[in-house]
Amino acid sequence: MKMNLAENIKEALRSIQGNALRAILTAVIVAIGITSLVGILTAIEGIRASVNSSFSSLGANSFDIQSTRPWRRSRAGVSEKVYPPMEYREAIKYKQLFSYPADITIYTGVSGTAEVKYLSKKTNPNVRVIGADENYLLIKDYKLANGRGFSNNELENAAPVAIIGQEIKETLFDRVDPLNKYISVMGGHYKVVGILEKSGAMMGGGGPDRMILLPLETARRVPIDYNPTYDITTAVKNPMELENAMGEATGLMRLIRRDKPGLPESFEIKTSESLASRFDTIAGYLRIGGGIVGFITLLGASIGLMNIMLVSVTERTREIGIRKALGATPLLIRQQFLIEAIVICLLGGITGVVLGILIGNLMSKLLGSGGFIIPWLWITVGLFVCIVVGLLSGYYPAYRASRLDPIDSLRFE
Repeated sequence: MKMNLAENIKEALRSIQGNALRAILTAVIVAIGITSLVGILTAIEGIRASVNSSFSSLGANSFDIQSTRPWRRSRAGVSEKVYPPMEYREAIKYKQLFSYPADITIYTGVSGTAEVKYLSKKTNPNVRVIGADENYLLIKDYKLANGRGFSNNELENAAPVAIIGQEIKETLFDRVDPLNKYISVMGGHYKVVGILEKSGAMMGGGGPDRMILLPLETARRVPIDYNPTYDITTAVKNPMELENAMGEATGLMRLIRRDKPGLPESFEIKTSESLASRFDTIAGYLRIGGGIVGFITLLGASIGLMNIMLVSVTERTREIGIRKALGATPLLIRQQFLIEAIVICLLGGITGVVLGILIGNLMSKLLGSGGFIIPWLWITVGLFVCIVVGLLSGYYPAYRASRLDPIDSLRFE
């Protein structure tokens, strides 16, 4: 039996070699399916790793306090109460009264679609303008490549100064030192005093590279047509006290915001871990979507492979008759055709895995992920799927070949 199986494997490989063009075209069909499956899932893993890294850089000892966003508080199409945005005086009062040993930063988003100008050059209208206090860079773990942070005098007196991201520097200041140059944004002129280190875009949003920081008091004086909301990040000194600190922060903010007992909070408290968990949930749905796309592609590949194997059975009817006349059993005939199908699928699968890893990493790189991801789980799944596709699509042609009558097969022209 072992000798017959070994001979069947050799015969299958010889058949594939003898019909190389047909085998390559079939393998390409399978490779496309595996590339789509592994590529999409690799890209998702790369983005997930980037997002988790970004969240972890905020530290496990910090939490954010924000106004409730209406789209986060709606359920099943039922609109819930919309609370007023966090006011500046409320954020300042929290910073003054919070008793746990902690660093606290207050910041506000002035615009997410600002256009920045320097002389005749300008950026696209997609720059984020943030107003922040003295602790923002420290708590958010943003480092300066050049220049300095805001001085106490600049923070207190609403000085027209700014810290810019690397993308803005590269767009406006080609071969020019941006420090102490004046940029125009949202109707104001600001002197550049610092440049952030390049951090890479997260999920295509530009991140800190496409950001301008203004002193908080300066940002409050920028004319905007809506009521700004102020966010607070608290980084406690001892991570073991995070839960207790969040409990005190909840009570303190309820008091400051005058939330009545028994009613929900008019604000949200979140940790970086909760954000990462939320993204993991989204990534899970993306994996399901990617798996469905890959499955549909592989279904088409398996149908194509089955048709090609049926053609192969028809072309080799006389060969099958000779083998049966020499004593080959239906089992051995089935084995030969199944081995051919599996080998072709594996050739396509290995090619698809390599292309999927390369394309997936390229996609995640374009979306802001750093590092090279090798998804061993999805590689294993992809190759296993190849074997299953080979078995399923090769079984019927193999069964049909094994049922051919040797006498009729020998007469076949």
